[in-house]
Amino acid sequence: MRRCGQHRREAIMKHQFEQLRLDSVCRSFVNTEGQSVAALQGLDLNIRRGEFIALLGPSGCGKSTALNCIAGLQPLTDGGIWLDDERIDGLPPEKRGFGMVFQNYALFPHMSVLDNVGFGLKMRGIPKAETVKRAREALQLVQLVGHEKKLPGQLSGGQQQRVAIARAIVIEPPLILMDEPLSNLDAKLRIEMRAEILRIHTQLDRATIYVTHDQDEALSMADRIVVMKEGVVQQVATPKEVYGRPKNLHVARFMGYRNVLPFTLEGVQGEGATVESNGVRLVGVAMDGFDSKRVSVALRPEDMERAAPGTGNAFDATVTTVEYGGRDSLIRVKSAFGELWARVAGEFSEGEGITLRVSTSRTLVYDGEPS
Repeated sequence: MRRCGQHRREAIMKHQFEQLRLDSVCRSFVNTEGQSVAALQGLDLNIRRGEFIALLGPSGCGKSTALNCIAGLQPLTDGGIWLDDERIDGLPPEKRGFGMVFQNYALFPHMSVLDNVGFGLKMRGIPKAETVKRAREALQLVQLVGHEKKLPGQLSGGQQQRVAIARAIVIEPPLILMDEPLSNLDAKLRIEMRAEILRIHTQLDRATIYVTHDQDEALSMADRIVVMKEGVVQQVATPKEVYGRPKNLHVARFMGYRNVLPFTLEGVQGEGATVESNGVRLVGVAMDGFDSKRVSVALRPEDMERAAPGTGNAFDATVTTVEYGGRDSLIRVKSAFGELWARVAGEFSEGEGITLRVSTSRTLVYDGEPS
């Protein structure tokens, strides 16, 4: 029986699954006052082999909790996790065989790069010759050939992160989990590592679940984005859908719709909604069914442009604050319907009067007043 169980676990670890299914996954903890607090509530998600999934949201939204539950580092309070037809949430982390890349790299400082990468294979009892061979292949994949004998402290931050990725993939996992792996790198290196992670993901043909609070990372890397708030999934969609058609105001704000202002609904025709506030009339996209005339209009600063007075979907404003940005400026303006931010090409001065326009497709109208 023990031998059969071992074979089953090895099959899970090596299995190139077709679908990972999270079925109403919940995770609660007890706070210092003895109260039960839900960190993750009813997470349902199907992940296909080869997909790159980004869990996106602010600190405390439950994204890392979800990753730790999948990895087996935290037990579920309710629900189940399935790898095809095999339920795995009862297995300890080492029996799931998933590759994990942490935010702080978690490398052994006293071990060489080669030994760090081969550590997981060594713990699995893989012969030394095979361990060295596979570790070298993993280092070649992450483009670190020639660094095998160095210690982690002799490497740059980006190189250390590559070692961490090599260590995660060398065990040939069915699934790779990444918990904000680029947050400790500078801006230039983060962009370079995004491309490297995508290249490795594509080459391996395995699923990747990637936790981030950076919307640019999620948009540029993921096949689908899972936006979370207070342990609850707000939207699961492609980057294009999440960026262009946020499901609610929380998603809109998180995806860069920095201006959310109250308007009055005048009428709806198909997907179009006409709104008005203090004599300013805009036409936008109706994102909800409307229960009242009180609505919120969400606008991105970068979606606005200078326009001639009298242009459709435009409004007059006065510049109150200017932040120089090189090719453009981030300006705060005062309009008839409130204050808002706009990122516009050109130079501006405080007190200057301008006319701004935003396209109908970038003017999103949601039911209810801004919260």
